[in-house]
Amino acid sequence: MKKWMFVISIFAAIFVLGACGNEAKETAKGTQSETDAASETAAKEEDAASLQLLKDKAVGEYLTDSEGKALYYFKNDVSGKSNCTGDCLAKWPPFTEKEFEVPDGFNKKDFGTITREDTGAEQVTYKGYPLYYFVNDKKEGDVNGQGVKDVWFIVNSETVFQ
Repeated sequence: MKKWMFVISIFAAIFVLGACGNEAKETAKGTQSETDAASETAAKEEDAASLQLLKDKAVGEYLTDSEGKALYYFKNDVSGKSNCTGDCLAKWPPFTEKEFEVPDGFNKKDFGTITREDTGAEQVTYKGYPLYYFVNDKKEGDVNGQGVKDVWFIVNSETVFQ
């Protein structure tokens, strides 16, 4: 009889330990899934470029892409439509970033996109106005397009479109 009690005790102990082991594995799986999801979210946020505000003595603060290249608007555009086509686009390429964060002082809701009529590509807008680069801006901090032909201007949080 003592042998049977001993055998039953061993089986009961194995059963209890086995059940605890499975629960620990399931808990670890849940924790791992949560960790993976959090890591994936963080990676997506890191992948999203961040627009920046830089400062120039002559022009003050201005909006740039994540690499520090100035963003401009064209005074001859209208809200929701680009009037820069053909040769103009060769000098003023459109800003087309898909995902980005905005700096303090800007509202993400003020940014959108239009579909260009000439190329069918999406172009980022600020308050409805398309954004562009200037080909003569070669490095971070260049603002060579500011005031060109009195129709090209940098963008900042105080930009007012007419």
